[in-house]
Amino acid sequence: MVDLVISGDCVVTPHAIGPADVAIAGGKIVAVAARGAFPLAAGTRLVDAVGKIVMPGGIDPHTHCLWPMPVPDGPTLYTQGPSVVGKAALFGGTTTLIDFTRWTHGKTIQGAIEERMAAWTADGCPCDWALHTMVEGDLPPEIPAQLGEAIEAGHSTVKIFTTDITPSRKGRMVDFGDIWEVFQVLSRKGGLGVIHAEDNDIVMHMYAKLFRENRAGFENMAEVHNTLSEDLSFRRVIRLAEHVPGTALYMMHVSAGNGVRAIREARGRGLPIYGESLHQYMLYTQEDYRKPNGQIYHTYPSLKSQEDQDELWRGAKDGTIACIATDELCCSLSVKTQGRRIDDTTGGNSGVEPRVALMYSEMRKRGFTLRQFVDRVSTNAARIMGLYPRKGAIAPGSDADICILDPALRRTVRAEAMHESDYSPWEGREVEAWPAMTILRGKVVVEGDRWLGDDRGGEWLPRKVPDEIRSAATL
Repeated sequence: MVDLVISGDCVVTPHAIGPADVAIAGGKIVAVAARGAFPLAAGTRLVDAVGKIVMPGGIDPHTHCLWPMPVPDGPTLYTQGPSVVGKAALFGGTTTLIDFTRWTHGKTIQGAIEERMAAWTADGCPCDWALHTMVEGDLPPEIPAQLGEAIEAGHSTVKIFTTDITPSRKGRMVDFGDIWEVFQVLSRKGGLGVIHAEDNDIVMHMYAKLFRENRAGFENMAEVHNTLSEDLSFRRVIRLAEHVPGTALYMMHVSAGNGVRAIREARGRGLPIYGESLHQYMLYTQEDYRKPNGQIYHTYPSLKSQEDQDELWRGAKDGTIACIATDELCCSLSVKTQGRRIDDTTGGNSGVEPRVALMYSEMRKRGFTLRQFVDRVSTNAARIMGLYPRKGAIAPGSDADICILDPALRRTVRAEAMHESDYSPWEGREVEAWPAMTILRGKVVVEGDRWLGDDRGGEWLPRKVPDEIRSAATL
């Protein structure tokens, strides 16, 4: 029996955008057909979505829940967990998060994954979720094989740093010999490398230089995490991947025009390289550091110039930037602004709730098509990360994860009206639409401003990156 029918005049399916009815039963989409095609049985709910956009639920492929945050001269704190972030995501039309398992020395990869999954389960996540496996530092020789086992078990993405990021985080960077070994595993086992790429020599040189010059205020962050660093690191990582045929890469939080151009050139050679940017890079520049509480706009690497931001938008338009994520790090304003130097400013942002609405509004202003918008906030992440077509599609057999975005719900972003934190870097921004309803696996979890979901209703998602994503630049 059909549980729910959504009837709309702007339904985004893989093959068309237009009028359709979407029939849902048992948590799955069972049919998409012409409006009025489904006779409604007793007990079937009809949702009238005329005048609204019916799209697949958003997917944020870059979040940090229950994440350790070093505190200047104090104990380590942890960000809000999936119980908070997952609910905020659903209020904002995002139905799936991809976070991180952090492997550290003294553990096995499997042990780290089990520990991380237990923490997520204990906290409870209202939306569906998956995990990238993050490795750090000098990798013991048994780690690549363990990563291969994790890929086969459904943890198909491996996060790698090419920098320590700050002087206090020594041991984060993986050297290029170990990266070479990991790439060989990714190629053999069908995994995907998700890369934080900065040139460590340049970054650490600039930290030392700015400290010598007494210019250590966070407003100078763009001089440290600079465009040269992104250019050198992106091209070196991509070149290494070329030497291991079958290696596919997802370049995380692209922040500079140099990074966009490096990815674009690699894709022009047919390489399976995919770019991700963040909505703070798309909408703020290094000049915003000089505003009151300018730390709220920061994440690592730094904000860059207006020219860099313009290139990010060009990359998003032509497909070089496939996904727009958040680097979600949900904490209070006092924690976000506690660091004031180039080496202690808190990264990440509380941004998962307004992401879909913000990007719809900003892309519409810039002439993006509705398809391009949906791809950047949902479908492309599902394809690249091995979730499609279960996620990221309104199609028979897909999970009934749906966001109904209402252009009549024009809002001003206010932290007090949202569900993440006591601040928002988007405070006061006008958005041209807001989710009127979010559906997770066939259940209406948010309707208007009402929470109807299960606080522990999210499911872990095993993933396998498709061959076509790993063999050539297909998006």
